[in-house]
Amino acid sequence: MNLKLKRTPGIYVVGFMASGKSTIGRLLAGRLGWNFFDTDEEIEGAEKTTIAEIFDTRGEAEFRRLETGVIRRHVRWIERGRPAVLALGGGAFAGQANRDLLENNGVTVWLDCPFAVVERRVALASHRPLARDPRQLAALYHARREVYRLADICVPIESDDPAGVVEAILSHPLIL
Repeated sequence: MNLKLKRTPGIYVVGFMASGKSTIGRLLAGRLGWNFFDTDEEIEGAEKTTIAEIFDTRGEAEFRRLETGVIRRHVRWIERGRPAVLALGGGAFAGQANRDLLENNGVTVWLDCPFAVVERRVALASHRPLARDPRQLAALYHARREVYRLADICVPIESDDPAGVVEAILSHPLIL
């Protein structure tokens, strides 16, 4: 494992909605023997409601505030030497404050999932508030790609096999 991860043992999985962040993050944490956390799951648990409901009743700005709080808490734990893989919500990495929190506290991994795969996966779920309008979904996907490119590692999603993605992450020079 590289010096950066030894100093602050955090891997932050970023990418667009339905790119596989939670699935891959869980598997990656299991392989490393680290803790796994999903920011969206933590927010839903703490708020005792769904992300969609938070968006609908309190707005995206309030959701983003909650999200940054969860990220900040985990970064502090990681800074204290508690190894973790954290799956961030699709828009979390777009916030400069969140990127600043992550920058020197581990490694960010972008799951670069093709839009056609995202479309197929979100069509199966109605719980994604930013996926309700297909044109807005496409515009958001393309806009966020520019921010995701700032991640330390880019892993192309070329299949629905999460094990292959985990192997690609683990074999990356920044992780070794």
